[in-house]
Amino acid sequence: MDRCSKLTDPVSQRAKSKIIHIGNKVIGGGNPILIQSMTNTKTEDTHATVKQILKLESLGCDIIRAAVPTVEAAKALSEIKKRINIPLVADIHFDYRLALLAMENKADKIRINPGNIGGKEKLTEVVNEAKARNIPIRVGVNSGSLEKEVVKKYGGVTASGLVESAMDKVRLIEEAGYGNLVISIKSSDVRMSYEAHAQIAALTDYPLHVGITESGTIFSGSIKSAIGLSLILDKGIGDTIRVSLTGDPAEEIKAAKIILRTLGLRKGGIEIISCPTCGRTEIDLITLANQVENMVADIKFSKFNDLDLKIAVMGCIVNGPGEAKEADIGICAGKGEGLIIKKGKVVKKVAENELLAALSDELINWSNDD
Repeated sequence: MDRCSKLTDPVSQRAKSKIIHIGNKVIGGGNPILIQSMTNTKTEDTHATVKQILKLESLGCDIIRAAVPTVEAAKALSEIKKRINIPLVADIHFDYRLALLAMENKADKIRINPGNIGGKEKLTEVVNEAKARNIPIRVGVNSGSLEKEVVKKYGGVTASGLVESAMDKVRLIEEAGYGNLVISIKSSDVRMSYEAHAQIAALTDYPLHVGITESGTIFSGSIKSAIGLSLILDKGIGDTIRVSLTGDPAEEIKAAKIILRTLGLRKGGIEIISCPTCGRTEIDLITLANQVENMVADIKFSKFNDLDLKIAVMGCIVNGPGEAKEADIGICAGKGEGLIIKKGKVVKKVAENELLAALSDELINWSNDD
């Protein structure tokens, strides 16, 4: 029987995973799926790193990871921790001493590849320190760094090879006496990622960090990640996610929120619906829709992170009025002017060049009691 065929009850896969505490957050055991990202600042630059993390927090990032390639970066973690509000994960490669130093400097979790940390003795030292501090370890395996012997065994990079590599590394940590673990197996190949997660979900109850690694630019990477994550998450697999994009990490958070909200796995935030335009469109709807999307990403609208709000941006008389009335608030525009429709009622008629400001004003002063 194929391993994937064991997944008969999608909901049970997420619900059965172990509960793991990461700083002030919890994953596993059916808890809400949390969104992660990674800073692209130099971690040693505490000011720039904190500034970026605070922006990501405001957008809805739940857990943040930072690269720790140097002693200075590891030491910077303690100062960064003082100034942020979400768990901080230290990303470690090659030097076990950096993992020890990161934990000493208040990292809430460490991400390591046990195969490149410096050997079994050094891995044991890292595990013992994590155990003493009750710090979870994320075991990460990527298709691009799969061991040569595993690649040879399976005749190339495969889903089964990823799973075998990950489970071997998990066993190394378990043999050192620790089970406070999160597993990450990633590939840039969507189908391979899906198959690997389906297999590993049937073999372990450790929480899974899910993503399509090296997915690409903001545009293509968001599409690729949406497809891959949807396939995996819809099977009830995955406890925390990252949309890995070549771009501003803020775009990762925006994309992740849309993916989770679209799948019905997260509530809260602003959903924008807008028509695709056609020959009936009588205003510059494309520019307006993009302006609305950029506007609501601003920090001042972070109050909607815990609320569900649908905004319609419509540009013709065929579907516009109806769609706008179905949304919580909407713009229906044509011939250089438009209506602001709130909860099904027209509240304002303004010129086209005043629509964005009028919508912003309504949102800033939003009240569900209106």
